[in-house]
Amino acid sequence: MSAALSSSLYISPKKPSCPQQSQSTFLSTKPTTIKTNLHSHPLFTVADQTVTLQMKEKILCLELMGIDSGKALSLNPCLCSAPLDSIQSVLHFLQSKGIYPNDLPRILGMCPKILTSDVRTELYPVFMFLSNDLHVPENAFRRVIKKCPRLLISSVEDQLKPALFYLQRLGLKDLEALAYQDPILLVSSVEHTLIPKLRFLESIGFSRPEAIGMILRCPALFTFSIENNFKPKLDYFMSEIKGKLENLKEFPQYFAFSLEKRIKPRHLESMERGLELPLSLMLKSTDEEFEQLLTNPSSVANV
Repeated sequence: MSAALSSSLYISPKKPSCPQQSQSTFLSTKPTTIKTNLHSHPLFTVADQTVTLQMKEKILCLELMGIDSGKALSLNPCLCSAPLDSIQSVLHFLQSKGIYPNDLPRILGMCPKILTSDVRTELYPVFMFLSNDLHVPENAFRRVIKKCPRLLISSVEDQLKPALFYLQRLGLKDLEALAYQDPILLVSSVEHTLIPKLRFLESIGFSRPEAIGMILRCPALFTFSIENNFKPKLDYFMSEIKGKLENLKEFPQYFAFSLEKRIKPRHLESMERGLELPLSLMLKSTDEEFEQLLTNPSSVANV
């Protein structure tokens, strides 16, 4: 249906020669005024007449905010039947929580389902969770939501709280780091994402306490693909670097570096110079520091 809507809406390739409304002005306007503004917009008059009046209003509302209406309708078909007033309620609520108008195109572009969320039963509980469970102050809501917009389309009771409980049961205590650096862990399935990755680490030879310790030192391990990250990097580590599991236990951040752009090139350069560098030193060094290590091997002992 969304594809049909996109194809039936004709927008002239030439930009209308009139001043465009800014996002902040548009979003701060009252709903009744918004409709009037939409009707007078040049894009409104070139829309195919088979598109309903309400659909035109919603399409232009999205476009004026900088959101790809075709993509949004495709990802969230419920937008087709959502009243414009309810969409405006969502927008104003998000702004009341500190989200800037210029944040919305990216946030809503990634998760257009937010636009049809219920403010009271779906969005408000997420901000209460951030405040009460993660101790995020109101002035930092924007930072967390920008980092992980999917929080806003996640059920507090069915997703966010179970994920937090699981992570805390493993021993994760730094809620600040979880909120500001790794909030994606909270929207990850415990059963289908978190537990399988912990089990994978155990399957390659780490004890459960060792695997948990690695994850607590580098929570991003939970975000990496087993097939596309863990397995190829582990294979290179064992077959080419010929390292020991103990090295990975001490430096689990190894899996966070690009295999093709960081690990392989630096390992090969080190081997060409006859150097065997510790993983952390080989990978964490800046390009300048790494070059210094290659040209002055004696400096390795001083690091």
